[in-house]
This record gives sequence, C-alpha cells and structure tokens, in this order.
Amino acid sequence: QVQLVESGGGLVQAGGSLRLSCAASGPTFNIRVMGWFRHTPGKEREFVTHISWIDESTHYADSVKGRFTISRDNAKNTVYLQMNSLKPEDTAVYYCAATTYYYGSYYQDSELYNYWGQGTQVTVSS
Repeated sequence: QVQLVESGGGLVQAGGSLRLSCAASGPTFNIRVMGWFRHTPGKEREFVTHISWIDESTHYADSVKGRFTISRDNAKNTVYLQMNSLKPEDTAVYYCAATTYYYGSYYQDSELYNYWGQGTQVTVSS
C-alpha cells in the first residue's frame, strides 16, 4: 500500500505564499500520477493540479493556473505544491492523491485516484 503524508499547510494573508509537501512511501514504483485536490465544507472536492510520475507533465485547474506550481523530487518520492498570490477562496483542506492506474492524460477526477493523504488545512485571510 502506498502511504501519503502531507505537510506545509497553515494560515497566510491574501497575496502570500505557502508550499505543501506530500511524501510517498511504500511501493511508489507503481505510481503513475500524483495530484492535489482541495475541499471546502459544503462543496465537492475540487481538482487543483496533477503531475505525471513518468514524464512530469502537469495539468492545472483554471482557478490556480499561473499561481500554483506542482513539482516532484524523485529521490525523495515527494511532490510539492507551491502556492503563490493566495486568495481567500483558496482556503480549503488540501489533499494529496496518487493513482497506480493508467487513464491516458485525464486525471482531474478524484475517483481515478486510489491513494489519499490525510489532508492539510490552508487558510487565507483577507
């Protein structure tokens, strides 16, 4: 079983930055894509971004494009989410996810991921 542990959440003022980390352990050689999702009470879990474990291709939600950057460190089996120019509407619990299945290039659906971290709270004050 792949285990995912997020860190780096916290409270930041609007316009500020945070970097989230997601460390993967276990049979990580099976991972094809890792992604970040976020959830706000009363709303559905929202796709943020994903990165291919194979070729490092990335995809972003329109709401974060140009502000967030996903990256990975293969040696550490860790994925990062650099969040800049944060807005109050970015406030959410952020979840790291991984999938060991191949779906071509589409990985925006949370149902496609079979491993999840515990989540980390990000709060952006206005």
